[in-house]
Amino acid sequence: MSTSSIRLDIEEACAFITFDRPQALNAIDSAGAHAFRDAIARIAATPQIRAVMLRGAGRAFMAGGDVGAIRAAPQAIGPALIDPLHAALSALARLPVPVLACVHGAVAGAGLSILLAADLAIAADDSRFTLAYARIGASPDASATWHLPRIVGLRKAMELALLCESLDARQALQLSIVNRVVPAAELQTQAAALLRQLAQGPTDALGRTKALLRASLSRSLEGQLDAERAAFLAGVDTQDFREGLDAFLEKRPPVFNGR
Repeated sequence: MSTSSIRLDIEEACAFITFDRPQALNAIDSAGAHAFRDAIARIAATPQIRAVMLRGAGRAFMAGGDVGAIRAAPQAIGPALIDPLHAALSALARLPVPVLACVHGAVAGAGLSILLAADLAIAADDSRFTLAYARIGASPDASATWHLPRIVGLRKAMELALLCESLDARQALQLSIVNRVVPAAELQTQAAALLRQLAQGPTDALGRTKALLRASLSRSLEGQLDAERAAFLAGVDTQDFREGLDAFLEKRPPVFNGR
């Protein structure tokens, strides 16, 4: 699946969504937002996919929204760009498989918002991160104000959003904005290895774990305990659970199939 600005590749159990406007540092426009939403819908409808990677073509992950297009038709930005992008990110959070962001170069504005929405993130050591919205007189969108305080805390989120200061990869790692930083020359190799590790895991259990963690901050302790019980029991009859128990008792590595 390919459009002028988004490419979806499915290789065995892995899906790769590539933001593919390198001439514009992958700045997302209306067509890209709609294609991103459609790519996630296709992934959700493809049961054999067990892990997803988000990445950018060319010199950057994503430099934000397409400011030129926004300036040309600011009143249309809601239905044309924000609505499909928000629908995409809502669907991304609901995917029952892990989502890994693989980033390099500029990770700004909507690019940072999308990174924050992934479950895990690996970054090249040349990455630069900035929320950037205030620089064009805008407030953040694409889930940044939901994810950022949960990841870095409210005070630091205020600093990053209000001052628009840039972070390097080391600082992003310290703030848990990314999970790993690797040399730029090794990014694709190490990201692919991490994605394979996720895809070869017990993806049904990983999906339930992802859902539990994402819902935890909106529940009481008792509500979360109930949800944990229900999720655990939902996995008892899966092939992966039986394989995990057998492998543990037989002292061998498990071989999961995602079912």
